[in-house]
Amino acid sequence: MELTYLRTFCEVVSCGSYTRAAEKLGYAQSSVTAQISKLEELYGAVLLERSGRGMIPTFAGNSLLPYARQMLELSGEAKGAVSGGNSGMLNIGAIETLAAYYLPHRLHRYREQHPGVQLRVQPGSEVQIIADVKEKAADFGLIFDVPYESEEIVSLPLRQEQLFVVVHPGHPLAAKPAVAPSALSGEPLVLTEETCTYRRQLLQELRHSGITPRIDMEFGNLEGIKQAVKHRWGTAFLPRYAAQEELDSGALIGIPLEGEQEKFYIQLIYRKERGLSAAFGDFIAAMQQQ
Repeated sequence: MELTYLRTFCEVVSCGSYTRAAEKLGYAQSSVTAQISKLEELYGAVLLERSGRGMIPTFAGNSLLPYARQMLELSGEAKGAVSGGNSGMLNIGAIETLAAYYLPHRLHRYREQHPGVQLRVQPGSEVQIIADVKEKAADFGLIFDVPYESEEIVSLPLRQEQLFVVVHPGHPLAAKPAVAPSALSGEPLVLTEETCTYRRQLLQELRHSGITPRIDMEFGNLEGIKQAVKHRWGTAFLPRYAAQEELDSGALIGIPLEGEQEKFYIQLIYRKERGLSAAFGDFIAAMQQQ
């Protein structure tokens, strides 16, 4: 209750009147008077005195005033930190492609809303990200896969993304409307690491067609893969968002793989039991923006 009394005290000092302070706080004037009396009893000193038609702080009141304001400010900061509202740390696990190409401008917009929230992005494999979310080492995870289902985890599809066979513009496949798995027989492939979900998708399609994949290069980052394709060292398999700039400029060509493949989605995951504060809700909204 002391914080309530201090807030009322600060308001009376600001307004210079019990009546105006009561109107601003939504109290009856008698309630404001009673709260000031209890505060004076608590501190053992007269805090306000009449001067002309208004109320001003006494010497004791002036001594208390900066402490009262500081206590109210700290109380607001503590409430924000505990509720995950306006301060604290937000831990986000994300696969490398999403950390590099999907997150940055969305995180920037989120920071404009919540400048006091510190953001920590930890790239990792999908398996590790899911484990971190389950074990509460991460508040949110961003994965790219077929729809993920779990009794413990909420999986929110953000966007479906098409996967492309990616080649140099001078490659023989570049003019084709679609690539049959058989056309990749003997083709030097430049792929992501083994834990990558869409790499598994491609290799599965090739093996179902009776083709033994020829993997010439593996990179842990997308820039290496794209540079390799630009130098005509091989053919890649990437989601649109990971090569959007190069596809738009014509530096690389993306061709869909023939046949029906499983649909891949960018997905935001978090624990089902977690309470979503306003700041957490705003983070989800930021991730859904296009």
